[in-house]
Amino acid sequence: MSTPTTDPATRPDTRVDAAAARSWLLVPADQPDRIADAEQSGADALILDLEDGVAAANKPQARRIARDWLDHSRHAWVRINNADDSEKWQDDLAALDGAQGLLGIVLAKASHVEVTAARLPAGTPIVAMIESASGLDHSRAIAAADSTVRLAFGVGDYRRDTGIGGDSLALAHPRSVLAHHSRLAGIAAPIDGPTPDTDPGRLCTAIAETMAMGHTGRLSLEPEQLPVINSALSPTANDLAWAQSIVTELGEDGAHIRDGSDLPKLARAKKLLYLGALLGLTTIPRTAERSRS
Repeated sequence: MSTPTTDPATRPDTRVDAAAARSWLLVPADQPDRIADAEQSGADALILDLEDGVAAANKPQARRIARDWLDHSRHAWVRINNADDSEKWQDDLAALDGAQGLLGIVLAKASHVEVTAARLPAGTPIVAMIESASGLDHSRAIAAADSTVRLAFGVGDYRRDTGIGGDSLALAHPRSVLAHHSRLAGIAAPIDGPTPDTDPGRLCTAIAETMAMGHTGRLSLEPEQLPVINSALSPTANDLAWAQSIVTELGEDGAHIRDGSDLPKLARAKKLLYLGALLGLTTIPRTAERSRS
């Protein structure tokens, strides 16, 4: 693909950095009214979908709409078909060639990323969706690829491929594998698949379960889920106050660590403060202010 005039790694945008993004809203690219609404939805990351969300007959129109939208000073990620579906993949990439508002690619049903990365401008980030047993088997190499910034779990397609049930125990293994491989690769924690249920309480429970398995982002098909997702995946004011007090007590460099239990505590505190900074949660509660004095 031709090189855009603005490097995708440095292009300015108001959305949250991919490494910290909590909510990833998927919108079919053939529905411009929904795209316009999604732009104002509060999602950390907006994904224009050229894959499963669009019927085959509508894909050419979806590509035109996505390209037009990106070329008018708007920014989004785009989910494309995988390289194994060669014709659709080629058409998706051709439609996005030189698109100025492209923040990155969400690669559906990934079993490798290098072929796709080679067709994109250098530095274009890829979120690789793991949606099959084969994808899970290759997820360590996928996570380690230079272009991969995060893994995402395509729960529905993974279940269809494997026959595994939908409860949290049945899906604990693939979720844990993705978290493990993300950590080994030094990339941000995985993005979990969407929850159809829009009930806030049940959604919070589902998010808590996947957070416990190391997932810090979530795909969504429903804009009304976004406030719950963003809140559930954000450090609270108490979290940030605790973190600041720990860093103050033990020292940024760990100079005042007393025993082995302090080291993981300091690491967690620094991670919370870093996440809070990435999310713009910069107001430190008074308790933390006092702890610094």
